[in-house]
Amino acid sequence: MPIRKRASRPTMAVRGSRSGRPIMTLLDLLGRRWTLRILWELREGRKLTSRELRTACDEASPTVLQARLSELRQAGFLALAAEGGYSLTPSGQELCATFLPLHRFAEKWRKGL
Repeated sequence: MPIRKRASRPTMAVRGSRSGRPIMTLLDLLGRRWTLRILWELREGRKLTSRELRTACDEASPTVLQARLSELRQAGFLALAAEGGYSLTPSGQELCATFLPLHRFAEKWRKGL
């Protein structure tokens, strides 16, 4: 099994992240365009190809989408199956679970709290 670089781990430099603090590194990664949408589309055990993700992400640029998929894989949140398709790793599933309270709040906020 090949060794994978984990460039986006909090202990390593992340493009655009300067503080070195784990929370800031994570927020810098999650704040990139399409990153949260990709994670959200893969929640609940879904496995999608890059083409399916592009459609789910409102026709995101293929170049940007591939860059985000690569960053999320390097960070350990996504895995690419041998037969094709991306899915969340256990770390990715845990991260998405942290979004659920925010999702519930957003739904209540939309309805006028």
